[in-house]
Amino acid sequence: MCMTDTFEIHDHRHELKQLRDSGDTKLFENRDGLSCPVCGTAFRRLLMTANQAVQFPENDGSRFCILRQPTEIVVFRH
Repeated sequence: MCMTDTFEIHDHRHELKQLRDSGDTKLFENRDGLSCPVCGTAFRRLLMTANQAVQFPENDGSRFCILRQPTEIVVFRH
């Protein structure tokens, strides 16, 4: 496992395409095969939220990893 404590979105802004931004929640697409800081494999989408609770749509069977940071939760969808 390749787990790190943080993921700084600004360090990777050129590798990600922002799909949505509602203020407290942001959704990005991984354009360059960036590795997940939790498991080390490339992810497809990244969700960042400062909300206390987030509801996910029905799962299509894709795996995902969650990284809890001091101010937000980051979800990497594979």
